[in-house]
Amino acid sequence: MNKFEPQSRAASGAQPLASVRSRAARGPGEVIDIGDAPPLAPRAPLSQSEVRTILMSLMLTMFLAALDQTIVATALPTIGRQFNDVASLSWIITAYLLASTAVAPVFGTLSDIYGRKAMIVVSLSLFIAGSVLCALAPTMTVLIIARGLQGLGGGGIMPLVQTIISDVVTPRERGQYQAYFSGVWVAAGIGGPILGGVFAEHLHWSMIFWINVPLALLGLGLLLPRMARIPVFHRKRKVDWLGGILLMASAVVFTLLLTWGGTRFAWSSPTALTMMGATVVLAAAFVWYALRVDEPFLPLPILGGRVVPFGILAGGCSIGAMVGLTVHLPIYYLAVYHLSASEAGLALIPLVAVSVLGAATAGRAMARWQHYKRVAIAGTGLAAVTGLVMTLATPLPLWALLSILSVFAFGLGTTFPVSVVSIQNSVAKPQVGTVTGAMNFFRALMASFAVAAMTTILLIALGTDLSAHGGQVEAFHNVSPAEMVAAFRYVFGASAALLTVSFLCMVAMEERTLAGPAKPSLDMAE
Repeated sequence: MNKFEPQSRAASGAQPLASVRSRAARGPGEVIDIGDAPPLAPRAPLSQSEVRTILMSLMLTMFLAALDQTIVATALPTIGRQFNDVASLSWIITAYLLASTAVAPVFGTLSDIYGRKAMIVVSLSLFIAGSVLCALAPTMTVLIIARGLQGLGGGGIMPLVQTIISDVVTPRERGQYQAYFSGVWVAAGIGGPILGGVFAEHLHWSMIFWINVPLALLGLGLLLPRMARIPVFHRKRKVDWLGGILLMASAVVFTLLLTWGGTRFAWSSPTALTMMGATVVLAAAFVWYALRVDEPFLPLPILGGRVVPFGILAGGCSIGAMVGLTVHLPIYYLAVYHLSASEAGLALIPLVAVSVLGAATAGRAMARWQHYKRVAIAGTGLAAVTGLVMTLATPLPLWALLSILSVFAFGLGTTFPVSVVSIQNSVAKPQVGTVTGAMNFFRALMASFAVAAMTTILLIALGTDLSAHGGQVEAFHNVSPAEMVAAFRYVFGASAALLTVSFLCMVAMEERTLAGPAKPSLDMAE
């Protein structure tokens, strides 16, 4: 069993919080055992009104990070025309993606060392500074660099928000709030492209960055006055900067490989093979170093055991399937159903929005059911079956496909609250930030991997070389509906395979008793 995880409720004992904090303050080199954490997390000394205010400010903060991943896309043509540089447009997206993926585990770990308040201030400050520089950028190069700075801040927001929630709300109650935050991502995913288009067409493209400043300041203004009353679980220790740099470097190279492989260059090209080798060398160096340093940046034992690896893989496969289909389904809609670009965007709503209903259902079940894992097992099993139906029954009428996609999305949505809360519930409090950052890091990598894999599958099935065209739309422009249907059977099959893995991980993951009351005592609707 992972020595970072609880062995049982009885083994932990009923220890006062003061004892827990004194043990958490041990010197470098000592492993934090679950004896350092109480079996039932104490309720924060906050009123219901204060908890609601904190959660609302966290949702606003997360909305900013989610919005900036989608709002820029529709403004790219306008930006390219102003700077007379269309070739570099993809870097506006890539710079943010690289930076945000690489720093997710960094902010999670640092929040366990220096505290949540310090890190959320740093994260939002970087995000605001990057947004201002993006809005004022005089050249494309400056804009790309500023987007990278913005990504450094945005990448810390997700793990920090989830970690602060874990400090405020007990694990049993936490699942239902995860559903609210899933709704934030849906709102940003749907509203971002629309808002970006309106700003670019009727105002100025810089408004997509200026809007972040007042919203981020509002979020900080609501959150910071109440942070002092949130329970403190961080533990000061030496920072393993070399381990963090090795981890971030391997993530950057791997993400670039997934982004460019099969598009800018072939997977078998010398460039791709070199990047593969660099990823392996950097990752191996990180593991070698982490096993030998007293206080590693990311303690590898925390990724073992019977909860964390299964929870990370289950959530990663589910989000990979959803993101992969979200990226590629518009191509299918355009080629097979002859929808317009805006209609194809609307046709994605069942996939993206219904997943929130699945997350909400699972979150409610976690607050009430002792065997909370069953809802995710049933949901991922249902999603795997519907993915198989899409694979075998394609082509379908549009209404039938959208109906099946809704069922698919509902099933995969159940994974998110169950996996997040189970992972956080399985480690000692001083390591919640670390494990949450690691979870978001691997989820981001899994999403990138799923997109790259589905793109490669589609190109192989169609016999198309994307690197020889200007992009996906141009490459698939002359593909017949019959050819697209045949190729997408493999894409739907890949999504079914991912949900099958997620289902098996949920079955294998140990179901630990959740801390907190059997029924929720707070509702956002009150």
